[in-house]
Amino acid sequence: MPYIEILAPRAAAAQKRQLTQGVTDSIVRGFGVTPSTVTIYFLALGTDDYAHAGDFGLPPAGARVFVKVHAYRRDPDQRRAVAEAMTLALAACFDTPAHNVAIYFLDRERDEVAHEGHLASDEALDTSTTP
Repeated sequence: MPYIEILAPRAAAAQKRQLTQGVTDSIVRGFGVTPSTVTIYFLALGTDDYAHAGDFGLPPAGARVFVKVHAYRRDPDQRRAVAEAMTLALAACFDTPAHNVAIYFLDRERDEVAHEGHLASDEALDTSTTP
């Protein structure tokens, strides 16, 4: 954790590869975690998987991009830094203006996350880096 879900139109592998590095770097810098904790899920939208303002189907360019960041709670300055760092990279990857990129932070407390069947709150907290 953090896990990032990106709902957006399909993009070329080269663009997603570049975005992967940019998003990972943004999370690492903004949240103070190691790259090994960051997982990104690309959830590609086809033409008939999108509607906006009552119009069905992906527009030729400029579709909205929706990103969910699942992570342990961070302060507003950390979330702000991550959002600023990720937005332009997301807009470039999916060929849309920055105002079409929405990032939602779905913060979790450690007692709301389980890995390997154990609550994160039951594990010793590594104080050298915040997960």
